[in-house]
Amino acid sequence: MGQEADPRKRGLRRGGARWQPCRVTKANGDGLVGLARELAGRLAGCRFGPPVHRVYRPLDYAWAPHREYLERFGWGRRRVLFLGMNPGPWGMAQTGVPFGEVAAVRDWMGIRGKVSRPDDEHPKRPVEGFACTRSEVSGRRLWGLFSERFGDPERFFRDHFVSNYCPLVWMRESGANLTPDKLRAVEMGEVEQACREHLVGVLECLKPEFLVGIGVYAEGKLREAARIHGGRFRIGRVLHPSPASPAANRGWASAATRQLEELGVW
Repeated sequence: MGQEADPRKRGLRRGGARWQPCRVTKANGDGLVGLARELAGRLAGCRFGPPVHRVYRPLDYAWAPHREYLERFGWGRRRVLFLGMNPGPWGMAQTGVPFGEVAAVRDWMGIRGKVSRPDDEHPKRPVEGFACTRSEVSGRRLWGLFSERFGDPERFFRDHFVSNYCPLVWMRESGANLTPDKLRAVEMGEVEQACREHLVGVLECLKPEFLVGIGVYAEGKLREAARIHGGRFRIGRVLHPSPASPAANRGWASAATRQLEELGVW
């Protein structure tokens, strides 16, 4: 991995203040909670033109379960950080948890925080929170693998954590999902800066050994953040569990397990 100077020595600025080491406590998960609040605030004023028709912000309307996720599972050092792209319409957009398939969040993790509704809800993409009956396939596959391998969530989160690069959900007028790599670069500059600096903060908080992108896009973002952070990490990726991927539909869990074993994660 390429090395850059420590961002604290380079004068990297976050939210108008010089970089400060993240402080994380078991009692309240202050480090990641504070970073998430800051990220939500920085993205609040971002606006997007066509083809974006609606934008959902789960860190606002689903803040309660997101905060519970960070407080319960995001304190202290984690050996492995998994990173996704952005929320799916039936996952984190409903529960506030990365890859947050309802059953996995509610029944396996035991998180049931209050979820309100977006300010400008699309009729074809309703937010029903934990009452949502649609299943997020990517989340079902991801958390299904982890629950099968580790049993209890505490065993998984003892060494692992899952985050998303960007907490925004974009959609077309039809309600179809838009991923961040499909948006205009001129509109994504501020978003990219905020999300990249947030990810650097997550690395500082969790001090992982392995950075694993869930898909190619996320791996690229991890490499960018690692260069800025300046630490030493082992970086790789697993196949994205999306049902849009033919390879993922031919046995995602087996493929991901094999990739993680080859990386030395498992």
